[in-house]
Amino acid sequence: MKIIKQEDIEWKIVEDGIKMKVLSYGKNLMMTIVEFEKGANAPVHSHPHEQISYILEGKFIYRISGEEKVMKRGDSVYVPSNAKHNVTALEKGTILDVFTPIRRDFL
Repeated sequence: MKIIKQEDIEWKIVEDGIKMKVLSYGKNLMMTIVEFEKGANAPVHSHPHEQISYILEGKFIYRISGEEKVMKRGDSVYVPSNAKHNVTALEKGTILDVFTPIRRDFL
């Protein structure tokens, strides 16, 4: 068993107005938490990992493979491997992200 205490993890600045913590991970699965300030924008990117995002708080515009949706607290989305995507915070908010396989670039 691997237990990770939130207070033992430091925030990493990802972009202006965006910070992230790796919460837990195993051999093939990783969970992160990402906090956004209002107006913060994660640039368009893609990665070979599958991703599921769950909105813990706030409101966001998600753009995935040319499709755009507004998402709010309680909504979730699946991002396929290699899909071009980005997110913009319409208000301050927090997202829980799960990846498989793990994002070694986050470690």
